[in-house]
Amino acid sequence: MIFLQKFSFRHKAHEKFYYYRGRFLRIVMHGLLHIRLLIRWTVLSLVLGSVLGVVGTEFVKSISWSTKFRTAHLWCYALMPLGGLLIVFLYRITHDSHDKGTNMILASLRSEAQIPVQTAPLIFISTILTHFVGGSAGREGAALQLGGGLADLFGKLLHMREKDKHILIMSGMSAAFSAIFRTPVGAAVFAMEVGCVGTMQYAALVPCVISSLTASYIAAKLGLPLERYEVYPVPELSPVTALQTVFLGIFCSGLSIIFCVILHRTEHAAKKYLKNPYLRILTASGLLLILGAVFRTQDFYGTGGAVIGRAVHGEAVWYAFLVKMLFTAITLSGGFKGGEIVPSFYVGATFGCLFGQIAGLSPALCAAVGMMALFCGVTNCPLASLFISAELFGQGCVPYCLLVIAVSYLLSGYYGLYKEQRFAYSKFTDEHISHKTRK
Repeated sequence: MIFLQKFSFRHKAHEKFYYYRGRFLRIVMHGLLHIRLLIRWTVLSLVLGSVLGVVGTEFVKSISWSTKFRTAHLWCYALMPLGGLLIVFLYRITHDSHDKGTNMILASLRSEAQIPVQTAPLIFISTILTHFVGGSAGREGAALQLGGGLADLFGKLLHMREKDKHILIMSGMSAAFSAIFRTPVGAAVFAMEVGCVGTMQYAALVPCVISSLTASYIAAKLGLPLERYEVYPVPELSPVTALQTVFLGIFCSGLSIIFCVILHRTEHAAKKYLKNPYLRILTASGLLLILGAVFRTQDFYGTGGAVIGRAVHGEAVWYAFLVKMLFTAITLSGGFKGGEIVPSFYVGATFGCLFGQIAGLSPALCAAVGMMALFCGVTNCPLASLFISAELFGQGCVPYCLLVIAVSYLLSGYYGLYKEQRFAYSKFTDEHISHKTRK
């Protein structure tokens, strides 16, 4: 009996030893696999971030040069019809879809849809052409298409799995956005948040963060300055100022819906009544030139960065936000290339400045807060909006921006800029949904 007891004890001891040894080995193997994955994504993100840092910097410098040259030589506006025809011609000869744009990038995150190789160079050239002749557009659409297109090409060259390629595309989007806007934190979050509202693709966190920071660093080394706005004065948040901010958020959410509806309906009407893309872009060029002659200012052409800067300093004409929406809708529905986010900054800043002048709250603060409210309303990305507000305006504006972002996100409903954006969760109840963006 004693022998059997000793044998049983030794047998149990051996079982425990082999159990814990196996468990330890599994932990070590999992740790090594995770470290290998970290190294892999780090290397890929560094390479992608570096490439897009260079490409993004050259893109921004090209747009800046185009804008300066156009504002100094008014005859550039006469080239608008010719520039528009060239954009359509480039897309036709390369057999690229002329109207998918950013929506194609977002769709590729959920499917095995292929992004054409020519997407990145086409959007690079056509956006610069748009700004050279005075089209009212932004640059984030180009950033997302540049980043997504180049990342997809990287994935094809490396023969990556589709799910890994989706992560790489998000990484490329964040890198391009970061290089062009110099907001690395917001760019990383935006790329993970914009595809499907209510869910975050945390598997892409490491590559998005590394590529975003890398691209911003490269852009800084290549001489691309940070875009920062000095907001003054910023009063202390009180019940009165908080209530005023809530009202600003309510108005901005409605304005974001109007902006999205105008963009989508104008695009639909242009395609319905002007089926020929050459005729469509010629018509848009004529309308933009006529409107420019009516208002006798260059403020509504291009990105409108100077107007945004003046609004954040408390200066804006009362109708600026209305006219900018009209100019942007005509530009993009006509077939010119660019993005809608910088125009939404313009609309939010000028409307916020007007609201501040009427409400007796700091116009500069209201312009900054209005920018973030419109951005959140049209993109449905509250976290990215909050981080971008901190990077653009500093910590002093964050409480106001947080409040207005929350209100704008809720009340903007299921409207948005991107038709391929999806809503995984309801904005109003704790309910899982699968909702498409309203048009």
